[in-house]
Amino acid sequence: MNRITTCPSCGSDKIKRVRRNWSGRSDEESHAVPNLEYYECPDCGECLYDPESPRKIEAHSHAYAKPEIKEIGLDFECNGRG
Repeated sequence: MNRITTCPSCGSDKIKRVRRNWSGRSDEESHAVPNLEYYECPDCGECLYDPESPRKIEAHSHAYAKPEIKEIGLDFECNGRG
């Protein structure tokens, strides 16, 4: 992420890079990302995230979890015959 020195929302020069435990909600479900890095403006509260941040958030969200694959007891043999 490029160094940001001015908040794009309010123009403050106090914006700074922080590393915090981030929490959010999606579909009425909470999730948290430990030690997420992003820029935060103390004047207006604007947060700016690098391109990797959404992937980190998705990785910690149950909304994006891969469904569990369960065995269903079928005996299937793949031998190349149709």
